[in-house]
Amino acid sequence: MKIHEYQAKQILSRHAVAIPRGQLATTPEQARAIAERLGSGTVVVKAQIHAGGRGKAGGVKRARSPEDAERAANAILGKRLVTPQTGAEGRLVRKVLVEEGLDIRRELYLGLLVDRAAAAPVLMASAAGGMEIEEVAKEKPESILRERLSAGFGLESYQARKLAFALDLAPELVGQAVKLFGGLYRAFVETDSSLVEINPCVVTGDGRLVALDAKMNFDDNALYRHPELAELRDLDEEAPLEVEASQYKLNYIKLEGNVGCMVNGAGLAMATMDIIKLSGGSPANFLDVGGGASADQVKNAFRILTSDPAVRAVLINIFGGILRCDVLATGVVHAARELGLKVPVVVRMEGTNVERGREILEESGLNFTVATGMKDGAQKAVRLASA
Repeated sequence: MKIHEYQAKQILSRHAVAIPRGQLATTPEQARAIAERLGSGTVVVKAQIHAGGRGKAGGVKRARSPEDAERAANAILGKRLVTPQTGAEGRLVRKVLVEEGLDIRRELYLGLLVDRAAAAPVLMASAAGGMEIEEVAKEKPESILRERLSAGFGLESYQARKLAFALDLAPELVGQAVKLFGGLYRAFVETDSSLVEINPCVVTGDGRLVALDAKMNFDDNALYRHPELAELRDLDEEAPLEVEASQYKLNYIKLEGNVGCMVNGAGLAMATMDIIKLSGGSPANFLDVGGGASADQVKNAFRILTSDPAVRAVLINIFGGILRCDVLATGVVHAARELGLKVPVVVRMEGTNVERGREILEESGLNFTVATGMKDGAQKAVRLASA
């Protein structure tokens, strides 16, 4: 689950991470009033959407007076920002963060995430703050410093000092950096985050380290432990089909292709998307119905993926273990009849009750294409989507 910048900053500030003074506004008039209360001269008006690259897209504006802040908010609110992370459709801006302007002397990058290869959290830092970290990693990978953290001991003081010195911080800032790194780590662990990122973390003219921007993602599987975090979810920032899928406990992510995928198991879903690409096609979605899906869940999954107008064909790839093939076939047949299905459907099933599942498909009288394996299924689905 993702949250907005202003929400991430609120969480980090509770863990002793310094943030700029600021407030949220949903109207230009509110932005002006906030700028007046801040009384700091220059303020920054920042679009709040779940995507990076806002500045380049016109979503971050400096204002030298309350009147300027009102005009800046008026220019941003209601605008659809298009960034590399939003896709071509962009994101509608419904709120802005109005913050005090700071005297910035240096910009740093800080990030904490789970390194799955190392099976441990990794704290990253770079002197190349304010830049796209992906570009930095590509062009100057040596400029990204990494400290692998122990699951048992967490971030140790010597590791924090090591990073502070490696960033070439002034001696009087090292103590601040150690405190900030510690707060970053505590926020990461206590909220079950999958990512905490500050880009940039700035050194100000008066000698402070301040989180000028902040990003936090949380592990969905741990949200039951954090009802206060679940309340921060902004459904307006999520694709409608993904929101609907979550209501049925389905794992759905919309993609850019035209071959709809329904699979049970995340690993099999990834393999299915790969083999569609290898067959010359492009998947329209990731959809994992899970190992124990009911016929009703299968029906809703089928309805959701075919609601995408880009889907020209559907590939159902199921290994019947906990989810029996006859249960899947029943759900698919019910969904196809209710929806008056018009796109071709390719079905590849193996496992428990597979023969009964195939009988249900054949007896339905509907035009399903049966595949003999993953490769065969992918090739048939790609061919039908291209017809």
